[in-house]
Parts: sequence; C-alpha cells; structure tokens
Amino acid sequence: MKTMIIRKTSYIIALAMVMMVMSCSTVKNANKTQKGAVIGATGGAVIGGVLGNNIGSGNNTALGAILGAAIGGAAGGYIGNRMDKQAERIEEEIPGAEVKRVGEGINVTFNEDAGVYFATNKSNVQGTSATTLDKLVSIFKEYPQSNILVEGHTDSAGADEYNLTLSKQRAESVSNYLISKGIDASRFDTKWYGETQPVGDNTTTEGKAKNRRVELAIVASESLKQEAQAQTN
Repeated sequence: MKTMIIRKTSYIIALAMVMMVMSCSTVKNANKTQKGAVIGATGGAVIGGVLGNNIGSGNNTALGAILGAAIGGAAGGYIGNRMDKQAERIEEEIPGAEVKRVGEGINVTFNEDAGVYFATNKSNVQGTSATTLDKLVSIFKEYPQSNILVEGHTDSAGADEYNLTLSKQRAESVSNYLISKGIDASRFDTKWYGETQPVGDNTTTEGKAKNRRVELAIVASESLKQEAQAQTN
C-alpha cells in the first residue's frame, strides 16, 4: 500500500510539473527539441521515468519506453535534435508510416495501410513490407546511435494464446530482417502483446486492420546519451 501511495504521489507531482512547464508561452512556441530541453531542466529524467512506468503498463508500451529512457535537460535537447532529423528522414522515405516525435524518441507505427503487413496467419517479411523495411535500414545506418524496440500486435480474431504467439513471430520477423540487412543486433529489443493493446475497434474491419501492426520505439543509445551530456556540460 505504501508503494502504491508513493507511485501515485510521484505521478501527480510529475504531471503537475509537466503542465506547469508546458503552460509557459515560451515552451508553447518552441520546437520539439527546445521543449525536450525545457522539460528536462525541470526534472525530465524523473518525469520520464514516472510517466514511462505508468504508460508502459497500459496500452502504449512503446510510448512508455521512450519516456522512460529520457535524460532531460540540455542533453535531452541535444538528443531531441538528432531525433527530429531522424524522424524527418523516416517521414520522407516512408510516407505511409505513422511517425510521432515524443520527448527524446520516435514512435513509428506500421499497419496494413502503412507499408509493413503480413498475410493472414503468416509472419514472414516479403513484398512491399520488405521494400519498406529496406528504406528503414538505410536510415538506421545513418543514425547508428539509436536503439530500437520492436513490438508486435494483432487484432482479436483467434485465441488469445495464438495471437500472442503470432505477434511474437511477426515482431521477431521484423527485427531479424533488419538485422539480416546489417543493423547491429545489440540495438534491438523485441516484445509482443497479441491482442491486448488495440488502437482500433476490433468489431470493425477498419479497426482490426489498425490493430494488426508493428510499432517501433526509437531511443538514444548509451553512447549518444554520453555524447549529449559531454557536449552540453
């Protein structure tokens, strides 16, 4: 009970700090890199950890991973600048992907309408999906100081255990494909959630298509964090 109270209190404090900082007109008019630096200056690492743990336990673990990896401050702004550029490259090369810049990282979602998809009950990468991932390979090689979390998700059709296994196979298929193209395996973390994290309505065809997806969380490697801190201290 005591631990729960501490977590709730920390969460409330963190949210209050974020709201206070983001309400400033200076921050409202800042770009993503500047916002990351300002939030970091008021305790970004703590806020990132608290929000990351809470969001990560809910329906967006990719977002939680990004926020949980934040270091904040001027170093966070340095990393944010790198991520701005990398996100722009992904949007340029893969216009169908849903790219979100969040704090010091990038959340990329691929579904059937966004370049990476799988045949029914299949997990192998082929055709258009391979073409899309090949473009991603070139970008990851341009930015070697980023780590990648690959998440697999399914819709609700089929048994829970089957969907969990299928989401694992699809996430691992994407990771293994990128690794086979020359991306260092140490940069990857692969997770899978079956049907437990829907982003669409599983009672509709459109909603199910959105739920059959692979998400990426792109965050700074330890070497980039060290570089950022050395350059901004």
